[in-house]
Amino acid sequence: MKKQRQDAIIGIITENKIKTQDDLRERLAQKGFTVTQATLSRDINELGIIKGDHYTPPKQSISPMFSGSVTSVDFAMNTVVIKCRPGMANAVCAELDSVGYKDVVGTLAGDDTIFVLMRTPHAAQQFAEKFI
Repeated sequence: MKKQRQDAIIGIITENKIKTQDDLRERLAQKGFTVTQATLSRDINELGIIKGDHYTPPKQSISPMFSGSVTSVDFAMNTVVIKCRPGMANAVCAELDSVGYKDVVGTLAGDDTIFVLMRTPHAAQQFAEKFI
């Protein structure tokens, strides 16, 4: 049941721009899955779904350019450092900015390094782990 529900969640957010958990719960109910807010939050976290302007499946959050351009990701306190191939940081940073992660305060790109300022150290860790 959990796998089917989580598959339904991925399907819903892939096909629709879902902005709130309430909207997602309603769509799940239409598909026959009645869930509590706590269960839905756990599913979102387990699936690695990213919340920007809308919910995004993790594999669709960043273009293939990201994986081909990024050489390492690390974090310290509330800052994430993304190392890129020379000349690629601005393009990768623009891609990150376009996703609209809710806990990103701002980004700064050089030639081969991006600094991402997160709201909290926990948010920085979660953000970095999505790309490691």
